[in-house]
Amino acid sequence: MDIEKEIKDIKERNKRVELDKKWETSWTRKICICILTYIVVIIYSYIIRYSDNILFSSLVPVIGFALSTLSLKYIRKIWEKRV
Repeated sequence: MDIEKEIKDIKERNKRVELDKKWETSWTRKICICILTYIVVIIYSYIIRYSDNILFSSLVPVIGFALSTLSLKYIRKIWEKRV
């Protein structure tokens, strides 16, 4: 009985791992990251356009990455329904 449960658990885990792998390599994810990062760069560049501070400029990739990872959870849920 325990072996059957373990096999079932392993199969469920394998499905989750396969779905994670598909998501990580999907064009949907890549395109969304590009678009979100581009939007962040535009907005951020507009905000700091008169600043010559290199520390502010260096925040662009960090903010873009953080926002894309936070917002991609919702996009992934939609993507998973379609896969």
